[in-house]
Amino acid sequence: QVQLVESGGGLAQPGGSLTLSCQASGFIFNLYAINWFRQAPGKERELVAFTDRFGRSPKYAASVEGRFTISRDNAKNTAFLQMNNWNLEDTAMYYCNAQGPWNSYWGQGTQVTVSS
Repeated sequence: QVQLVESGGGLAQPGGSLTLSCQASGFIFNLYAINWFRQAPGKERELVAFTDRFGRSPKYAASVEGRFTISRDNAKNTAFLQMNNWNLEDTAMYYCNAQGPWNSYWGQGTQVTVSS
C-alpha cells in the first residue's frame, strides 16, 4: 500500500521555525522527485520546494527562498522541509508529493498555522 505521511505541523509564531517530515512507504522512494506544496484558505495550491530523487537541485518558490530548505534521506524513505523565519503568509496546509516518471503520490497534508 502506497503511503506518504506528513508530520510536524502545528502552531508557530512569526519568526519561528518548524521542520515537516514526509514518510514514504509502498513504493521505491529513491526513484521519485519530491515536491512540497501548500494551500492556504481560499487560495490555489502552490509549489513551495522541489528536490530531485538524489536530493540535489533544490528549487524554491520566491516567497520562501532563503527561509525554507528541502532535503531527503533516501535510506529512511523520508523527505523534510525545514522552515525558518515564519510569517503569517506561511499559514497553510502543507502537502508532500512524490513525482515519478509515470505517476505521482500525495500525502494527506499537515496544517501549519502562524499566529502571533
